[in-house]
Amino acid sequence: MSLVQFKDVVKKYGSSLSVDHLSLEIGEGEIFGLLGPNGAGKSTTIKMLSGLLDMNQGTIRLEGYSVADDPIEVKRRIGLVPQDLAIYNEMTARENVTFFAKLYGLRGKLLQERVSEALEFVGLQDRQKDKPQSYSGGMKRRLNIACAIMHHPKLIIMDEPTVGIDPQSRNHILESVRKLNQMGSTIIYTSHYMEEVSAISTRVGIMDHGRLIACGTHEELRSLVAKEEKIVIEGQNISAEALNELRGHPSIREALLEEGKLELYLPSANAYLQDILFILSKHQATIQSLTKQEPDLEALFLSITGRTLRD
Repeated sequence: MSLVQFKDVVKKYGSSLSVDHLSLEIGEGEIFGLLGPNGAGKSTTIKMLSGLLDMNQGTIRLEGYSVADDPIEVKRRIGLVPQDLAIYNEMTARENVTFFAKLYGLRGKLLQERVSEALEFVGLQDRQKDKPQSYSGGMKRRLNIACAIMHHPKLIIMDEPTVGIDPQSRNHILESVRKLNQMGSTIIYTSHYMEEVSAISTRVGIMDHGRLIACGTHEELRSLVAKEEKIVIEGQNISAEALNELRGHPSIREALLEEGKLELYLPSANAYLQDILFILSKHQATIQSLTKQEPDLEALFLSITGRTLRD
């Protein structure tokens, strides 16, 4: 059963198309991952669904309610975790959650119960009397989530919720996403970190230049890049000159280097492995490990667009 429906949605800024005729359905109970590089149209799509931004064309519905015609009913059913923190530093954590709970009409005993429940869920009950200005970045992100879930929304939208936080807080948030889904909420999770979306999502959509260029389960997406292979090489002294020569190889689609880890995308690892090793050896690189991996979401994006999700 579809919970969210986008039909031929367009958003323009002047003559520039931010969202280009988007049609998409998200089923009840899904964790739907929305991937794409910066500027792909993810945040604009989320803002239109949330009623924060008007569309130029098309329709968006949540549980049958139109975002354009029934904005209050739609907003009652949404919990939004925005990319930019929506918390007040001069108020305590409990005061922050209470403020947003009252906006949703919660009062009395139910209000207090829901506020306590949300703070406990994100692991901040012991710091509820503290102000966010004393929090770490990860704690602020978790408070941001608490402010979005205390009314038990049907749909929770998380827009880049792990930007700029430590690994421990990131893992806590990802586990929270799974728990919220198990508790009955449908999740839309936007990110340009493909490993996060791959870890938690039941279905994935990939956007680029405002368009939905691929959508499906992990297996369905993987089948689209069955002919694409990925080699990961860890080593030392992998120079910029070696990287540039690898990128110039006619059969290597992309070469990425981060902290001594080299990722190569190409049609056949076995056919071109000798070329790769020769280039690295010529530039005096030392190889510590070499593995061939199954196609992933980044390989899919690269195969379709010719660039990586890290842009």
